Amino acid sequence: MTRTNKLLIACCAMAALGGCGKVGELQPKAGQAMPDKAYGQSEPATADTLTTPSVQARPGRSDELMRRSERRRDDPFDLPPGADNTKDETPPANSEPKDKTPD
Repeated sequence: MTRTNKLLIACCAMAALGGCGKVGELQPKAGQAMPDKAYGQSEPATADTLTTPSVQARPGRSDELMRRSERRRDDPFDLPPGADNTKDETPPANSEPKDKTPD
C-alpha cells in the first residue's frame, strides 16, 4: 500500500469513529447522582446549566473596528515594575542630607 492509501484509510477510520458519539440528554453514570444544589439555589442544577460556561469564563467579544488611529488615554495604573507612585519629594527619614562633605 502506498502512503496516500494509508493516509486515506486512516482519515476515513477517524471520520467513522468521530460519528459514533452519543446524541441525546446527558445523564450521570449508573449508580451516581447529580450534584446537590448549591447553597442559595432554589432548584438543583441540570446537566445543561453545568456544561454551559458562565459569562466570566467566556466573555463576549467586541468586534468594534478602529476607524482611525487614536492615541490611548493616560492610564494611571500602567506603571513600570518597581515604580513608586507617590508624588512626595521628601527623602526618607533614614537618609542623610546630601550637602555634608566627607572629613
